[in-house]
Amino acid sequence: MQTPIRGLRSFCIAAKCLSFKHAASQLFLTPSAVSHQIKQLEEQIGFTLFERQTRAIKLTTSGKKFYNAVQPIIQELEATIGRFTATEENKTITITLPEFFASELFIPKLSVWTEANPTINLQLETVKSANQTNIPAELSIVLANGKPNGSIVHELFPIRYAPACNKSLYKKWSSLGYDALKEVPLILHQSRPWSWHQWADRVDIEDFDPKQIIQFDSMFGVARAAQQGMGIALVPLPMSKSWFSEQLLVKLFDHELVTNDKYFLIRHENINEGSELDSFASWIKQEFSL
Repeated sequence: MQTPIRGLRSFCIAAKCLSFKHAASQLFLTPSAVSHQIKQLEEQIGFTLFERQTRAIKLTTSGKKFYNAVQPIIQELEATIGRFTATEENKTITITLPEFFASELFIPKLSVWTEANPTINLQLETVKSANQTNIPAELSIVLANGKPNGSIVHELFPIRYAPACNKSLYKKWSSLGYDALKEVPLILHQSRPWSWHQWADRVDIEDFDPKQIIQFDSMFGVARAAQQGMGIALVPLPMSKSWFSEQLLVKLFDHELVTNDKYFLIRHENINEGSELDSFASWIKQEFSL
């Protein structure tokens, strides 16, 4: 059975207002066209929906049951069509990116893009680590130790790690030099569990034996813990620049850990030149490439 959607919609509207004439005005049809559609529907389903009187119509018992069953379906169908129509009118771009990158670098600059492109919707999905790769997106910003896999990959910038703490810890322990590392918990991201040992090797600290190491699953947690005085953290630069400029964190030592860690922009599908997606990707490269 191939029941026309138009007939179902005409039936639901006519059943609600109990008038072919009023239904026709809402559907921008003639009353006879509405009557014909409903008659055709009745022939297809095999029972009468309306009792037709001289100047009025009313639902039959079967018509009432049919209306109660069909009306929610038609309503949901119209809502679905409306949502997809809105999506086509306002293109939505989905991008995944590390939460610390989003908070400290991306979002502060994003208003420039949104003001220039008011008809393009953005959906930002933040991730704590590179292990979260199951989120579907058209673009991704990732932190990797080497060039990641992807359809189109563009290198943005490298990062380095600086040992930092809050002002209170700095005043208390800075005079001890590297010996402070034996007295204060050391904080790092769990994806880089040996970063403090790598830093110690770079600055030639012999017999490096930290009192305690605390790992977090997010870089924001690392920076916040250091800011709250939990210990000394290796925080990434340049993302943490505002934390230092606002004196939420202070560099305890000048030596920084330089690694092969870099941020990359990945485009997961072919992007037509001049499209909204291509424009957004170009803006990211322009703003965040070093």
